[in-house]
Amino acid sequence: MTLPHSPGGVGEPRPPQTVQVHRLEHRQEEEQKEERQHSLHMGSSTRRHTFRSSEEEYQFSAADYALAAALALTASSETSWEAQLRRQTSTVELEERGQKRVGFDNEWERTEVAFLRTQWLLRQRRDRKALRRRTEDKVQKAKELRELCSGRGPWFWIPLRSHAVWEHSTVLLTCTVQASPPPQVTWYKNDIRIDPRLFPAGKYRITNNYGLLTLGIRRCTIEDAATYTVMVKNAYGQASSFAKVLVRTYLGKDAGFDSEIFKRLMMGPSVEFTSVLKPVFAREKESFSLCCLFSEDVLDAEQNIQWFQDGRLLRSSGRRQTLYGDRQATLKVSCAYKEDEGLYTIQVPSPFGPREQSAYVFVRDAAAEKPGAPGSPLNVQCLNVNRDCLILTWTPPSDTRGNPITGYSIELCQGESEQWVPCHQAPGGTCRCPIQGLIEGQSYRFRVRAISRAGSSVPSKASEPVVMGDREEALRKTEIPFDLGKTITVSTDDFEEAVTIPSPPTDVHASEIRDAYVVLAWEEPKPRGRAPLTYFLEKSVIGSGTWEAISSETPVKSRRFALLDLEKGKSYVFRVRAVNQYGMSDPSEPSEPIALKGKPATLPPPAQVQAFRDTQTSVSLTWEPVKDSAELLGYYIYSRAAGSSEWQTVNNKPIQGNKFTVPGLRTGKEYEFCIRSVSEAGVGESSAPTEPIRVKQALATPSAPYDFILLNCGKNDMVIGWKPPKRRGGCKILGYFLDQHDSEELDWHAVNQQPVPTQFCKVSSLQEGHFYEFRARAANLAGVGELSAPSSLFECKEWTMPQPGPPYDVQVFEVRATSLMLKWEAPLYKGAGPVTGYLVSFQEEGSEQWKPVTPHPISGTHLRVSDLQPGKTYVFQVQAVNSAGPGQPSMPTDPVLLEDRPDAREIEVGVDDEGFIYMAFEAPEAPDSAEFQWSKDYKGPPDPQRVKVEEEVNKSKIILKDPGPEDLGTYSVVVTDADEEISASHTLTQEELDKLKKLSHEIRNPVIKLISGWNVDILERGEVRLWLEVEKLSPAAELHLIFNDKEIFSSPNRKINFVREKGLVEVIIQNLTEDDKGSYTAQLQDGKAKNQITLALVDDEFDKLLRKADAKRRDWKRKQGPYFEEPLQWKVTEDCQVLLTCKVTNTKKETRFQWFFQKREFPAGQYDPQTGAGLVCIEELSKEDKGVYRAEVSDDRGEDDTILDLTGEALDDIFTELGRIGALSATPLKIQGTEEGIRIFSRVKYYNVKYMKTTWFHKEKRLESGDRVRAGTTLDEIWLHILDPKDSDKGKYTLEIAAGKEVRQLSTDLSGQAFEDAMAEHQRLKALAIIEKNRAKVVRGLPDVATIMEDKTLCLTCVVSGDPAPEISWLKNDQPVTFLDRYHMEVRGSEVTITIERVNSEDSGRYGVFVKNKYGSETGQVTISVFKHGEEDKVLKM
Repeated sequence: MTLPHSPGGVGEPRPPQTVQVHRLEHRQEEEQKEERQHSLHMGSSTRRHTFRSSEEEYQFSAADYALAAALALTASSETSWEAQLRRQTSTVELEERGQKRVGFDNEWERTEVAFLRTQWLLRQRRDRKALRRRTEDKVQKAKELRELCSGRGPWFWIPLRSHAVWEHSTVLLTCTVQASPPPQVTWYKNDIRIDPRLFPAGKYRITNNYGLLTLGIRRCTIEDAATYTVMVKNAYGQASSFAKVLVRTYLGKDAGFDSEIFKRLMMGPSVEFTSVLKPVFAREKESFSLCCLFSEDVLDAEQNIQWFQDGRLLRSSGRRQTLYGDRQATLKVSCAYKEDEGLYTIQVPSPFGPREQSAYVFVRDAAAEKPGAPGSPLNVQCLNVNRDCLILTWTPPSDTRGNPITGYSIELCQGESEQWVPCHQAPGGTCRCPIQGLIEGQSYRFRVRAISRAGSSVPSKASEPVVMGDREEALRKTEIPFDLGKTITVSTDDFEEAVTIPSPPTDVHASEIRDAYVVLAWEEPKPRGRAPLTYFLEKSVIGSGTWEAISSETPVKSRRFALLDLEKGKSYVFRVRAVNQYGMSDPSEPSEPIALKGKPATLPPPAQVQAFRDTQTSVSLTWEPVKDSAELLGYYIYSRAAGSSEWQTVNNKPIQGNKFTVPGLRTGKEYEFCIRSVSEAGVGESSAPTEPIRVKQALATPSAPYDFILLNCGKNDMVIGWKPPKRRGGCKILGYFLDQHDSEELDWHAVNQQPVPTQFCKVSSLQEGHFYEFRARAANLAGVGELSAPSSLFECKEWTMPQPGPPYDVQVFEVRATSLMLKWEAPLYKGAGPVTGYLVSFQEEGSEQWKPVTPHPISGTHLRVSDLQPGKTYVFQVQAVNSAGPGQPSMPTDPVLLEDRPDAREIEVGVDDEGFIYMAFEAPEAPDSAEFQWSKDYKGPPDPQRVKVEEEVNKSKIILKDPGPEDLGTYSVVVTDADEEISASHTLTQEELDKLKKLSHEIRNPVIKLISGWNVDILERGEVRLWLEVEKLSPAAELHLIFNDKEIFSSPNRKINFVREKGLVEVIIQNLTEDDKGSYTAQLQDGKAKNQITLALVDDEFDKLLRKADAKRRDWKRKQGPYFEEPLQWKVTEDCQVLLTCKVTNTKKETRFQWFFQKREFPAGQYDPQTGAGLVCIEELSKEDKGVYRAEVSDDRGEDDTILDLTGEALDDIFTELGRIGALSATPLKIQGTEEGIRIFSRVKYYNVKYMKTTWFHKEKRLESGDRVRAGTTLDEIWLHILDPKDSDKGKYTLEIAAGKEVRQLSTDLSGQAFEDAMAEHQRLKALAIIEKNRAKVVRGLPDVATIMEDKTLCLTCVVSGDPAPEISWLKNDQPVTFLDRYHMEVRGSEVTITIERVNSEDSGRYGVFVKNKYGSETGQVTISVFKHGEEDKVLKM
């Protein structure tokens, strides 16, 4: 494919050489085309290797392909530069060929090289353009194919449109939708899905032909008039379109486009607001909502309801949600920020134009993380976003909580990680800071904290995410449109020449100079080349002559750089170098000298700040704006109550403009306001405070009167009545102007030239039988108000009916949750007789039935209606009754909603400082011209002879001059000229009046209030303190202390203290004696207030006090030296040891401690000087330990002792405690077999027969010691012995141990295996006992050693036992003894004797007697030593 030639050359003659050249080029082009086509199929990039030169190989980019395609598509009728180049080349080629014939040597060679190079350039350029164009075509087609094949959500190419059709005709609704994949289609009628199966056959026909959607409605009826919606949905999203269908009938005008149904369908219902948006005071990080109520269902108009903030349309988001109910619309914000503060407006369409309401939302600062920390900044924005840097700005907070802001902490978050990292600290005098070192292509969000010496604020709302990138890249690109709606983008980089080392940057200058930083900017080098550029910066101080490199953590990619480390007072110049992959450029031209600016000054406050009344809860402010200040961000407004020194923030988001209405103020209070200007330098100084202004409704002209009624009618005159305006304009209604209109005439005529002060007017000079209508206007100090709507037509015909006319001026007062008060005026027309009563009836909202309030007529012109249902709305009317019956009803009252208003005020009843009984009523919302009208029993003002009326600002008070029974009754008050009803009543009863009179008497005859009567305390040293306490007294208060009818004063033994500011009277007696017995009376007087309090110290009470004081004095003296802090006392341990302990304090090194027992020194006692603890440990208490123990401590300061008598009750208590511990220490019962039977026992740590009682039970039966059962105790065991046990002895055995009040029971079960084991052990031991009893054994008689002299006779005798009688033999040195000659044995009963005659040394040895029977054997041994004559001493020594 070749680039098209310009058609401008068509028809021009071409030389034959040119044709041949073009043919040759065509052949070469076809060959290269095939090669390129093969290359495009094999890879995405192509390199040319033909005609390789010293230059680097060229690689084509996507921009090259785009440029080629753009040039191909934008070819014009003019000659292209490519075609011209071809012709020029052909000419040069022919000329060179001609010159070739005459060239010589090097000249010819140079010509040939030039020719070849020119040919190579032509081919290279041609091939490049062709390849670009082909590649661009392929890329474009692939892109279009991907777009067609890729999935996307549905959208309407042609939406539905509304139709108006005649009845019984057919309508077809059509639309066109595009989506991939094809969407699911659903049709709705008034939000109800259309299912053709549920309707008559052929009623609805739904089709979908490749995105063309149709809904056919056959033979339309009035019921088919509705809103039809089509909803399309696929995996990538959903969309909807709706249209209205109006079905007209043949009824003339009612069926045309002027019909009401058409207006409702096309423009929506006529929606009226039934509630008023009120200001919202939210808090940061909390939720708030705005809600509107409507008279009609708004679901149909949901799509047209719009919310605005400061004129900006709001959309639903993650934090913000719009909800719509049947008759309400709600805007909810889940997490409020100060950026959400502003004026919110809701706009609802209606046939007569959009209707709207507005309310201001204030977002206060969140609670500080640390007390005194400032509020958070707001409006964090990212400006001048580049590849690696940006400028961050924010707005300072309005409330610093008394601590100036010293700086700001900036935090950043990458992407959606929600990990906030501190990145910079900005000084406190600026709200603008550069952020550097960011990553290109990365998304960032920022937030800011304000810092003061009290701490840091909560973080601000995060800025909108920004993606770092080259914002000027778009300026280097150009979009070239072609075909139908298609474009090709061409970049200037595509036309850059091949540059290696870049040129120096240009125009180095300071784009922004602040007090803390300078932002340096420059222009990129031209030509810049195609390689990516970074920059290297250098600085030089003016006059230094040297350049210093500016270090940066990351390469500088943007053409902006912020310098944060410059020194103030010095001037700098800067230069920049460009760097690419090939190297660094030369430095740029130095910039102009640059120096840091001074700290920016805050803006001056606005002038002429004025406050004006607005409503009962708001004040309007105006001021002159700050002029010629481009840095102004807005204004902060502050308010304070008059007389207060603390300013409160009104708004937390700067206000634009020079007007603002401050809502949420307290009615009747006075306020002052000031304003501060806000800029990036911070919040400026305050303006001068406004003059104090009381919050009241601003004066305005009244609204129109309404509800006209005919009160009386004569032949030529009428009396017309009406209701006063609902809005009175903040002041008194001066009168009314009435106009009349005869139905037979065209013009209206004024009835009166001067205002009528009443709510009725007599109109004269009328024509009998004519019909008249009336209208009126009210006038106040602000002027004449709105003109009312015309009344109904009244016929001028004289009234002659016997019944009375209608009552008028029916008013409702004292509205509460279940009751209200009605009051009216008697009718002007009495009828045939006087009015005898009135019938009052009511009607509930939504009902048309009137119900009587009372079954019978009432006589008065007022009535309290009770027992109504709270939360309901009622309407009332009154009829007068005479002898002829009930007359015409009055004009019904306005609807009254029964509820307890939170701000409703009641009459205050009390007694003032002078003792007068009063009733007061305060109404801060009352207009300045309002009057407080008091009445008694609703019959008129109270008797001025009995009450006095005092008026204050917004307050009225009546004072009873001489309270008595005549003053009992109901007192009511009504505030006039108020738009809303302000009234209250109070019934004064006899009981309440008595309480008030008592209080009045106390105030007029005051008594000093007694807080605490006389109290008696004994002080540490034995002094006696008498004191009483009364209320706080003035410095002029007096005290007279009377003792036994005589006034006493302070003396050395009796001190008197009178502390007036605490109301304390105190008498301290140093040493109480009999002389102090008697009565003490304190007489107090403080102005008019008096009191007298008496204390009697006599008889037993005085004697008891005297003894206690003496004991306290002695105890104090005792404690001047060492003394026992803890007296001697006993304690029994778990090991049944008895411990006698005491503790000494106030000791020193010389202090001596001694123990005594029975008046003798007891050395076994212990004492620890370090802790002062004394101890006597009795391991086992016995009678020897009975006696009196005494511990004594003494030194040169004095001595003290403590005694413990361990006799009598104390000793019994110890033994009882030992018994208790012993009983608790008893181990579980154990079973043991013995030779006599079975033994059951428990071990204890201690046992005392006298103080511990034991009882054994077998099967709940008490056991007594007998022949077969023995019970006993040892030192550590309590046992039960069952002799010769039998089966009847089986069962449960219980041991009960009683020690004092402590009783413990231990049980075991002697049965089953336990019984068998015990019996087996008993049998075994019994058998062993029999064997042991009958076994042969040597009982006694043989000594261990026997010595004898030679030639003497040795006789050894022993006693043996055994049954049967044992066999007896003797052994000598374990060998049997033969009884011959000298050896003889004699057995006499159980005695066995061996005799050895004439013993010699050979007879020495170990002899034994051996006894044996069938049960066993035993040997008794003795050692015999025979010594010679004369060796006795020696033997004895041995």
